[in-house]
Amino acid sequence: MRLNWSETLPEAGPAMRAVSKIAHSSTLEPFLLELVNIRASQINGCAHCLDMHTKDASAMGETDQRMHLVAVWRESPVYSPRERAALAWTEALTLLPETGAPDDVYEEIADVFTPQEQVALTIAITTINTWNRLAVGFRSSVGDYVSRRSKIA
Repeated sequence: MRLNWSETLPEAGPAMRAVSKIAHSSTLEPFLLELVNIRASQINGCAHCLDMHTKDASAMGETDQRMHLVAVWRESPVYSPRERAALAWTEALTLLPETGAPDDVYEEIADVFTPQEQVALTIAITTINTWNRLAVGFRSSVGDYVSRRSKIA
């Protein structure tokens, strides 16, 4: 069994949540942020975060279809241009050593996100990647998460 990182370094959790709050306090759509969290967590193989973010997205009213298809978003017509650009940027930054954050993917986000939203989106992506590494590295539990989110009207 691996250590519990949040008990071992208690100040780490609040610091991570403070960074996460930057993106969630921005003008980015809550559903878009959950799709980003789901896609990065799929790429990183983070069962803990997938469990959390699919439950949160569902509690907010996201459809099962959109959550199931996010792994193959390029072939699916259910995502908006903003969501498609965000998912492409998510993949580019999550797979940074392979992609180098290509200019064409950056141009896609620049076309549909304000400069402030571009930064907030990038913070959201880098933050979920950090959460994924903490959860995978320390083998965080899977399945016991209960969402505190509510449906968005």
